[in-house]
Amino acid sequence: MAAEKILVVDDETNILEVLKIRLEAEGYAVTAVETAGEAIAKAREEFFNLAITDLKLGSADGLELMENLLLINPDLPVIILTAYGTIESAVQAVKKGAYSYLTKPFDHKELSLQIKNALEKQRLMSRIRELQTLVQDKYNITNIIGKSEKMKKVFEQIGQIAATDFTVYIYGESGTGKELVAKAIHCNSLRASQPFVAVNCGALPETLLESELFGHVKGAFTDAHQAKKGLFAQADKGTIFLDDISEAPPSLQIKLLRVLQEQEIRPVGSDASQKVDVRVIVATNKDLAKEVQEGRFREDLFYRIHVIPIDLPPLRERKEDIPLLADYFLKKYSQGLNKPIEGISPEALHKMMLYDWPGNVRELENKMEYAVAMCQKAVISPEDIFLGPAASSGEEQVKALEEARLEFEKEYLINLLKINKGHVARAAKMAKRQRSDIYYLIKKYNINPADYR
Repeated sequence: MAAEKILVVDDETNILEVLKIRLEAEGYAVTAVETAGEAIAKAREEFFNLAITDLKLGSADGLELMENLLLINPDLPVIILTAYGTIESAVQAVKKGAYSYLTKPFDHKELSLQIKNALEKQRLMSRIRELQTLVQDKYNITNIIGKSEKMKKVFEQIGQIAATDFTVYIYGESGTGKELVAKAIHCNSLRASQPFVAVNCGALPETLLESELFGHVKGAFTDAHQAKKGLFAQADKGTIFLDDISEAPPSLQIKLLRVLQEQEIRPVGSDASQKVDVRVIVATNKDLAKEVQEGRFREDLFYRIHVIPIDLPPLRERKEDIPLLADYFLKKYSQGLNKPIEGISPEALHKMMLYDWPGNVRELENKMEYAVAMCQKAVISPEDIFLGPAASSGEEQVKALEEARLEFEKEYLINLLKINKGHVARAAKMAKRQRSDIYYLIKKYNINPADYR
């Protein structure tokens, strides 16, 4: 975890140096400046978690500095340092948004405590806003897109189980939106105001996964220089989402079973367990029953997590949802790129309906992002929808994976730049696209046209 950044402002050099030394000793990243102007410049250049400023900065006013800092970062906690004779002004500063004030000479332990409390409050407020955005934005049930019978069944299940604390098992191919459903369950539950913590069990090595989930005590292993709170503890009173549960190693499966049975965790290196109140949602794109039969997944854990199963259908089994999803992504990316595209032509939509979508909704989103970037007309045409050679036939065939499309797109762009010796305008003309479209792809694939001159 990166050190939290503190901006310290004081025109007394000795105080500034002492504060910097002591706060850095406590593990903070400290930027120390002597003037209000320097402080404002630093705040514009980088993000700070907290600011400490003297109320009197020579001819400058610390209160005015605070107001300017809050204009740059409205969530910035500010601690005011003041002489005894200006306490009334410091109180006014608190009323105008300062976190607290301390009188000089101040006790460093008191300052340290106030810093910890202010940073904790900032983290809490940040979490609250994140949850509010989560609830109000795309994770509401009404914002999961679909009108097919299979998706209607998923919506009904979410509505029925959200208010319970039962463990939920979500099965679906990659790209079907398993985490989206997990968040919808959380946001429509009684735990909606509490944390939602997601972890991909297949994304972390086995040596780190247990520490990430359950935490560790100081000295538990070589690099454990301080105690760490695990994801289960962070999700206390809320929901934890374990994606790719099938990738959890056998040693961890035993510990997960204990957590589900006993509702308690044991940090790595600790002799004591601690209770947690967590709703567990798991997801996988593998057949866990088959994994159990073949000895790769514990049978007792399978039955413990397989309480309420939700089967997310692949996109090829709910093709009536393709027009809705395509329109949603069209609006999303046309607004993002500020391109006034009115819609999708019937021919382009027909082409999309014939495709099998092996990458599911995630692949559809990527195809629409590409189409919007490359489109030069008022509507998306079939030429803008790159689906691979199999998409043009009337028969259902194995189509190219999303990775193949990305590789083709990048290779096409590189060849285009090679032919035109890195000249973007000529490349755009040859591709029959706007220069802005080519620049979009250049940025997307981190390509330097100058390399091909």
